[in-house]
Amino acid sequence: MVAFHTTTALSAILVLSLFIIVARSDPAPTTPVPPSTACNETTDPTFCRTVLPANGTNNLYTYGRFSVAKSLANANRFLGLVNRYLAHGGLSAGAVAALQDCQLLSGLNIDFLSTAGATLNTSSNSTLLDPQAEDVQTLLSAILTNQQTCADGLQAAAAAWSVRNGLAVPMSNSTKLYSVSLSLFTRAWVPPAKSGGKKPRNTTKPPHHGHGRGLFDATDDEMVRRIALEGAAATVPMVGEVTVDQSGAGNYTTIGAAVAAAPSNLDGSKGYFVIHVVAGVYLENVVVPKNKKYVMMIGDGIGHSVITGNRSVDDGWTTFNSATFAVLGQGFVAVNMTFRNTAGPAKHQAVALRCGADLSTFYRCSFEAYQDTLYTHSLRQFYRACDIYGTVDYIFGNAAVVFQDCTLYSRLPMAGQSNTVTAQGRTDPNQNTGTTIQGCTIAAAPDLAANTAFPVATYLGRPWKLYSRTVIMQSEVDALVDLTGWMPWDGDFALSTLFYAEYNNTGPGSDTSRRVTWPGLHVFNSSVAAGNFTVENMVLGEFWLPQTGVPFTSGLN
Repeated sequence: MVAFHTTTALSAILVLSLFIIVARSDPAPTTPVPPSTACNETTDPTFCRTVLPANGTNNLYTYGRFSVAKSLANANRFLGLVNRYLAHGGLSAGAVAALQDCQLLSGLNIDFLSTAGATLNTSSNSTLLDPQAEDVQTLLSAILTNQQTCADGLQAAAAAWSVRNGLAVPMSNSTKLYSVSLSLFTRAWVPPAKSGGKKPRNTTKPPHHGHGRGLFDATDDEMVRRIALEGAAATVPMVGEVTVDQSGAGNYTTIGAAVAAAPSNLDGSKGYFVIHVVAGVYLENVVVPKNKKYVMMIGDGIGHSVITGNRSVDDGWTTFNSATFAVLGQGFVAVNMTFRNTAGPAKHQAVALRCGADLSTFYRCSFEAYQDTLYTHSLRQFYRACDIYGTVDYIFGNAAVVFQDCTLYSRLPMAGQSNTVTAQGRTDPNQNTGTTIQGCTIAAAPDLAANTAFPVATYLGRPWKLYSRTVIMQSEVDALVDLTGWMPWDGDFALSTLFYAEYNNTGPGSDTSRRVTWPGLHVFNSSVAAGNFTVENMVLGEFWLPQTGVPFTSGLN
């Protein structure tokens, strides 16, 4: 069989038709069916049949609610097991660090499953309107990501054998259960057309189109002027405002203290808690915890307001906890900031920023490190007019994320290394995650451009996980990108299950005639296919980005 490489408009229509035909072969969500039938189209039908009640018949909605409730009980048990290992003592520092990550991530899973269950239990037996369906699918997708991150951390940390052996089966069963819950939810609540990639619109909310759409329909330049001259109040509503200044002239001298002072659990309806960061280099590792929601951090500009650290895996940190700046609080916005990790290429994984905050936005920010610079860990994220510097997998994670009008700078790696811009981590075909790079520039940083010491190959990405999904469109791809385009992770791993696509790019590195011929690589000739990966469809940005005041393009340029 010839590998699919180019997706024409006709093939896109055929693929969409196939999804609809498959969906129509399923029973209607309201039709009572035995558990074995309900499990047929899940990711693991055999395991699914051990989850659902063996007797009686129910509809897909009931099975979905039952599975989510069972997942919540499981998440509580798994957290209890992690807590018992941590309380026992006698573990290596690496094992403790990995278990602490698992503890945090398991707590988030309990929160997400509680929220998802509450939404499903209060809904009628009908298709949820966006953004409700998107919200639940996002949460269930993030639960799988959190569980995988826990497993990866234990594996990488070479945790004590007793810990890894004791958690292996519960970890595997949890992952299977969460995947079944996501499968059943997708079959029952996600409309068939969305399974093919196109998300239905809520017709009560008018769409935005074109460029520079924010709360005030401002362009990037106008936004900068308003923030600089008029302050945040001219751009967004606020519930409070503090200043961080190392000289002592502000409310706080550290960013961490200002974050701690933010009100807990804002819902965003009345605005943001704004933290102004006066120019300076702030040597601190900062976490915006899950209860610090709708925080907006505004600096004095890239290279002026800088948060910097040097944690790395080589120095004993997990990749997850090596981040100089980590954010979990929903609705976070950063403007005019630099996030930096100075560990250097020899220290390997060393994250500048990790984001697991839903509905988070970064505007005119810079992210600077080498390997694993920007960890777009989970949930929905948007980056506009940002600079990202790195070498190996320098944009990685499993969020639903769109980069727009950003510049991606590949730096000089260690001798013998290749640069890979992305390493997307989707592990389940029902996760609504993926990385979109739209209207960006992929270029060499000054140190790589000046390099004559040794050759460096740069690739658009490689598949970190089985269903890795990345789309690069309407972007300028410079000559530094190897004409094969994409790099394998390990042999033929994921080459037929990944989804990589390119659409309407320019520049010498955008020539697709010599690209790898993997089954999962597509070159779109159709704006319909490419449109599935825009702000409008990838992150449903029209429902939440206007509140941020940050300009965005909803569809294609």
